[in-house]
Amino acid sequence: MDNSKLLVGLDIGTTSVKAVVADSGKVIGAVSTPNEGMRHGQIVDIDQTAAAISTALKEVAEKTNSNIYRVVTGIPVGMLQLESATGLISVADNGQEVGNDDVKRVSQAAIRSAVKDGRDPITFLPSRFLIDGKTDVDDPRKMIAHSLAVRGILLTAPTGALHNIRKAIERAGYKNNFFVPTPLAIASVALDEGERTFGSIILDLGGGTTTATVIQDNQIKYANIDPEGGKDISNDISVVLSISKKDANQLKLDYGYADPNLASKNDKFAVNSVGSNGQQMIDEVYLSEIINARLMQILNRVGKGLAKTNALKLPGGIVITGGSSLLQGIDHLVANTLGIKARIYQPDQMGMRNPVYAAAYGIVNYSYRMSEIDFIVTGAIYGGTDTVPSEKQGSTQATNNGNIKNLKRNPASSESEQKEAYNNSKTSEREDSPEKENNPKNRAGSIKDFFKKFFD
Repeated sequence: MDNSKLLVGLDIGTTSVKAVVADSGKVIGAVSTPNEGMRHGQIVDIDQTAAAISTALKEVAEKTNSNIYRVVTGIPVGMLQLESATGLISVADNGQEVGNDDVKRVSQAAIRSAVKDGRDPITFLPSRFLIDGKTDVDDPRKMIAHSLAVRGILLTAPTGALHNIRKAIERAGYKNNFFVPTPLAIASVALDEGERTFGSIILDLGGGTTTATVIQDNQIKYANIDPEGGKDISNDISVVLSISKKDANQLKLDYGYADPNLASKNDKFAVNSVGSNGQQMIDEVYLSEIINARLMQILNRVGKGLAKTNALKLPGGIVITGGSSLLQGIDHLVANTLGIKARIYQPDQMGMRNPVYAAAYGIVNYSYRMSEIDFIVTGAIYGGTDTVPSEKQGSTQATNNGNIKNLKRNPASSESEQKEAYNNSKTSEREDSPEKENNPKNRAGSIKDFFKKFFD
C-alpha cells in the first residue's frame, strides 16, 4: 500500500497496546494486544512492553497490507505538566518576510525558556504571535517583521518516563514521530464542539489508572488521576473467588455488571476455584458486588476532586472511555454516583467500535487536524517537520473524515491561569474555522506529498 498518507496512532496502556492506522484521516485498521510490561501507567519492563508494541504493529500492518516504520504516540495526562512559554527572536534589522524557519526558531526559544530539569517537551501550543511587539497574529508568515515573539503553553513529561517509552518503541523496531497529549486527542473525537466549549469531563477507565479530565473552552481545565483501574477489579475477583487473574478478567467481561441492581441471582456460572473440589456456581449479583465495591471506591475518590472544582456542574456531563467502560451499567452507575449525566464513547468506525480505541483513534484524528503552524512548531521539538503542505492550501490539513479545515488557535488568556500541572491545569486547544473550498484533486495531491515527506 502507498504509505504517503498513512498515520499510525499508538496508545500504550497498562493492560494493552492499541494501534490504529488511518489513510488520509480514514481509519483502515485497528488492533489491541495484551501488555504485561506496565504497572499503573508506568513501564516496568521495557522488553515486555516492546514485545506488545511489536505484536500490535505487526498485526495491524498485516491487517491493512501496509508497511509501518513510524508512529505517533499518546502521552497520558498523569505525565503531563504545563508551563507558560515565551520566545523572542530578531528577523532582520531592515525587516523582511517571516518564514517557516523564523517560526521554528521563535518556538525553540520559547521552549528553551520554559522547559525544566528532569522534563522533556511534548507539545507547544502557541496562543499568539507578535510582529514587532505589537501586532497580534495567528500566522506570522509572509508578514514583514523586524522581530517575532510567541507566547503559549508548553506541555512536558518526565525525562525518564519518556526515555522508557521511546526505548520500548525502538526495541519493537519502530520510530516515534512525535508525542500527542492523550486527553486532547480523546477530546478531539469523544466530545462535540458544544461539549468542548461549555465543559465536559472525560472519564477514562483504564486498566491501570482512572483519569478524569475536564475540558472547557477547548482547554484542559483540571485533571484527576486515580492509581486504580480495571486491573484492580480483576484482581479483586481473583482473590475473592480464588481463580486466576486471567479467568477473573474474563468473568468480569462476560458476566459482570457495574451496578449489582442490574444483575440477576438466577443467572449463574461455574468457576474452578483453587483448593475446591469441583466447580462452584456463582451468580451474577455476587460477582457484580465484587466489581461494584472497587468501582465505588474509585468513583468516590475521583468525584471529590471534581466536586471541589465545580466540574460536576458542567453541562456536557461525563463521557466515559477506556476498557472498564465495557462493564454493563457503568454509565448508570457513574451518573447516579456523581449526580451528573453520563454516556459511553466508542468510535463508530467498522472494526473499531470499542471504547478501548478512543485514545488511539483520537491520536490519528488530532494529528491529521494539525495546521501548518502546528507542524512547524512540532518540528521545533522533534525536527523533521520543516516541510508544510503546498501554499495553495493556506493553513490546512486533512481531518478525520477527509475534509479540509483551517485550524485557528484560541486568543491568549491569562498565562498565569494556564501555567499549572495536570491537577487544576489550563491550556489552549485549537478551534475549527469554516471549511475552505479547494479543488479536490489539487488538495489530495498536496496533502499526499506533505505526509509522504513528513511521515516517511
